[in-house]
Amino acid sequence: MAEFPVEPMLGKMLIASDKYKCSEEALTIAAMLSVNNSIFYRPKEKLLHADTSRKSFFRSEGDHMTVLNVFNEWVEAEYSNQWCQENYIQARSMRRARDTRDQLEAIMSRVEIEVQSCEGNMMSVRKAITAGYFYHTARLVARATNKQGSGGGEYKTIKTNQTIHIHPDSSLYEDPPKWVLYNELISTSKEFMRNILEIESSWLLEVAPHYYGNKEILERQSVGQIKKIGATSDALRSV
Repeated sequence: MAEFPVEPMLGKMLIASDKYKCSEEALTIAAMLSVNNSIFYRPKEKLLHADTSRKSFFRSEGDHMTVLNVFNEWVEAEYSNQWCQENYIQARSMRRARDTRDQLEAIMSRVEIEVQSCEGNMMSVRKAITAGYFYHTARLVARATNKQGSGGGEYKTIKTNQTIHIHPDSSLYEDPPKWVLYNELISTSKEFMRNILEIESSWLLEVAPHYYGNKEILERQSVGQIKKIGATSDALRSV
């Protein structure tokens, strides 16, 4: 892990990708996470177009799969600046992500981790991410609702039982899953998770048996029914 010039959890994800045979996808996700908050832009005169374009990249598994999708489509477009402009994506950020990916791939070779693709098996990618970020996990305890349907959710962290929320920018905001992991928390009016991935609770026992016990996970699974809370998406987006 010390060989990779990234935070420890991201380094652990890259190492775990060797076990799950998805190092190619993990490299891309790691590189995109390094510039994630500056990938999309929203010009004031074209907010609706920009938001629609962003949602077209969303993947139901979560934000990590979304940024992977953005990078892969950019590659298919032959790294086109025009493509970035049409999709409201920062070309400079994409080029920086590509450079970062190249650097990480060189390190992969040095530490003898084979770069290989999962060939569409996204569960392997999600498990590799979980292996890195197993400490940042939470379960859904309440769904926020509004006139349009679901909007966000209230979560409790697995170990500390801290109350946190799904961020309005997440691809999972409209349909919050029961179990998630996140890369970071940001504090405004509430604690919001950024870069969120849907996971299965059983994966925690697989990737981090030293940290989670079977009894602990089963207890979390059986804690009550998911409630509904009255926060609106407009209220959440005002933060």
